[in-house]
Amino acid sequence: MLPDRLPPIPPEQWTAEQRRYAQEIIDGPRGALISPFVPMLRSPELMAHSQRLGEYLRYRSAIGLRLSELAILVVARHWTQQTEWAIHAPIALREGVHAGTVAAIAQGRRPTTMPDDEAIVHDFCIELQQQQQVSDATWARAIAAFGEQGVVDLVGVVGYYGYLAMLMNAARTPVPASPVEPLQPPPAR
Repeated sequence: MLPDRLPPIPPEQWTAEQRRYAQEIIDGPRGALISPFVPMLRSPELMAHSQRLGEYLRYRSAIGLRLSELAILVVARHWTQQTEWAIHAPIALREGVHAGTVAAIAQGRRPTTMPDDEAIVHDFCIELQQQQQVSDATWARAIAAFGEQGVVDLVGVVGYYGYLAMLMNAARTPVPASPVEPLQPPPAR
């Protein structure tokens, strides 16, 4: 295993700014300074803004928790981001995403039996990440299903978790224990 490039900073070494913003995260719904915020602590103000955006997208987005978690899995697969996968695959399962859907995403395949709302989220996320745009047909399906706020929030989920994936991949953030198998190397595209 490669070494963590931005490991935890002992709390007694935190600056006043780091302590203030870390405490906001600890006192919030996360309850701890979890994986992506460990490397981010090096930029406390960025961490504070990021955690507020993430709190909204994860807990209160217009598309709801089940669909947000599905989108996070598609992003984690795209980036082969093990920490996001380890944390969010169990949550997605708990929120009602079918185990077969999670397994197909892990393998880089389009799941064959998804509810329509999940199929829209999946296809939207895949197009946005792979083609850097979304087709008119997929856009129309997403707008019809989720409205404009829902689509903007969905793009927010993809962007935010892509940012976290890049940060944790670059920093080599350790993967927490998880009941799910880690992602295999990315499938050929």
